[in-house]
Amino acid sequence: MSKHGLLLIGHGSRLRYNKELATSTAQLMAEKNGDYMIKSCFMENSSPNVSEGIADMKKEDIELLVVVPLFLAKGVHVLQDIPELLGLNTDEYRGSFTLDNGKIIPLVYADPIGHDPLLADLMLKNAHNAISAHL
Repeated sequence: MSKHGLLLIGHGSRLRYNKELATSTAQLMAEKNGDYMIKSCFMENSSPNVSEGIADMKKEDIELLVVVPLFLAKGVHVLQDIPELLGLNTDEYRGSFTLDNGKIIPLVYADPIGHDPLLADLMLKNAHNAISAHL
């Protein structure tokens, strides 16, 4: 069975926790779904950066690459910076990706987290946990 590549892009930070969160999220995703070759990278202040993440994916034997921004909402990084690094125009979500072996595969660009009932559930859980821990 051929694998899909999934490049998870976090914002990055000078604080270690941000990198650990994105890296552990990628690891959890891989454990939940073995159909993906998952790697994480960062826009700024953490490594690997997006260019390095893209270069790593070019080395893999994959049939498709999906790039997923680990961001809550659409902002400059999601709307402009990441598409530019992927060779996509603004408002494009499909393109092609050339592997190191010369094979050209489809590339798709996902939306950030956005409006999702799971996010509301998570924030309610966080509120409950804060009340339990601090009252």
